[in-house]
Amino acid sequence: MRVIDKIALLLVIIGAVNWGLIGLFNLNLVSLLFGVGTILSNIVYILVGISGLYSISFFNRIHV
Repeated sequence: MRVIDKIALLLVIIGAVNWGLIGLFNLNLVSLLFGVGTILSNIVYILVGISGLYSISFFNRIHV
């Protein structure tokens, strides 16, 4: 697994955990850590989104 794959996977996991916390406890961890609507929180959301799109390529690498 390449380094970029590991980074993408980590960011996707962070995004998934954040959505789980929002769904279960109405707690947005990214906003709590970086503020609501700040540039830093927007960067985190953008990186998570790009990582999710990049992770679609993992399906091409699965050998069943």
